[in-house]
Amino acid sequence: MQNSSTPHKQIRTHVFISGRVQGVGYRYATMLQAKHLGVNGWVRNLLDKRVEAVFEGNTAAVEAMVRWCHSGPLNAVVDNVVVNNETPEGLQGFEITH
Repeated sequence: MQNSSTPHKQIRTHVFISGRVQGVGYRYATMLQAKHLGVNGWVRNLLDKRVEAVFEGNTAAVEAMVRWCHSGPLNAVVDNVVVNNETPEGLQGFEITH
């Protein structure tokens, strides 16, 4: 995902991940990866077996997080990642929500 803007610009992405992504530690691994990259936001399971997440942070970190979502943790099988760009809201920290 190439972006010509500065890597320090704050961006927000809202992602939906489908495939075998529930029951494989996807949310916990997402939280660890986000914290490692310094990305703020949240992740949760959806009733339709997808995972939904919001990532906020600098462009380079959020783009790295979205790239990671395409593979996820070891036992996940990701079929599709839908990415929507949104206006940052200034989220702080990263959490698993319900």
